[in-house]
Amino acid sequence: MELMRAARLHIPSRTLTVEEVPVPAPGPGQVLVKVEAAGVCLSDVHLIDGTLTPAHLAGDTVTLGHEVAGVIVECGPHVTDWSAGRRVVLQAGEVRDDRVLTRGVDYDGGWASYALASVETLVALPGSIPFEQGAIIPDAVSTPWGAITTTADVRAGQAVGVWGIGGLGVHAVQLLRAIGACPIVAVDPAPAARRRALDHGADLALDPADRSLPDRILATTGGRGLEAAFDFAGVAAVREQALSVLGRKGRLVLVGLTDQPLTVTDGTLFSYLQHQVLGHYGSAEDAVAQLMTLAGGGRLDFSRSITDVLLLADAAKAVERLRTKQGDPIRLVLRP
Repeated sequence: MELMRAARLHIPSRTLTVEEVPVPAPGPGQVLVKVEAAGVCLSDVHLIDGTLTPAHLAGDTVTLGHEVAGVIVECGPHVTDWSAGRRVVLQAGEVRDDRVLTRGVDYDGGWASYALASVETLVALPGSIPFEQGAIIPDAVSTPWGAITTTADVRAGQAVGVWGIGGLGVHAVQLLRAIGACPIVAVDPAPAARRRALDHGADLALDPADRSLPDRILATTGGRGLEAAFDFAGVAAVREQALSVLGRKGRLVLVGLTDQPLTVTDGTLFSYLQHQVLGHYGSAEDAVAQLMTLAGGGRLDFSRSITDVLLLADAAKAVERLRTKQGDPIRLVLRP
């Protein structure tokens, strides 16, 4: 039996270990992918610290990693449209029996030497895009893309705000710039994050503790307020602040995950201004392919998004660096 290394999380104890496990065999409609790069996401941190718990995991242990790129090495029965040697990225999840399952959460992911993938979750990776950059497109880029283009339906010229300029928020700024949103206001307590937002296309970067924040947003939007605001932080105070600076018919999109309640402090004003609060998770099936086309065509560049590449054996170190924001990472990537 051939073995491989995988970073496995034991859910009851929240213990992460790199261990040897059997290389999986692809079944009907599946391929086996040699993993070349796998992103480390804040969701992985939350799985380890217990903030998140898999809803549909069969068993008590899972290989983490939902941002995965690699090369097909073996095709299972009935696979005709894909072949060994193809460069691919894997969608971050799939629908099975009307349930949305997340790779590396509800079933084994890509923090391993090899990963199984259903053919429905494969997206071709052009040779012009490095594996490290391709790996993060599912989730780190596709989730804000879906929030912007589908859930919020942002149009060119609309005023928008992004709270939390981390691994998803910084890509939201870049994507909003690409589709023509204007102005783009970024909000984050960290000076480095605010500088990063400006570097990626924000028109204004503010500290949430700045008492002049509402006035500055009104000034930069010509008094109309924001037409869409995105919470990538998952913090109750962020959501209340974002609601307070929405214009008429403004939308607040909740992307950051939290188990804390949402409070609308002025329900009358909320109704009068016809505000909306929209939940968002993941992205549509065609989002990754759209982004791959844009990146491959030179419309988007994620080279600045890869802060560091670490070996799979250092998975725990990568998680700790992301948790403590050591080195102000956008995305850390593991290489088996």
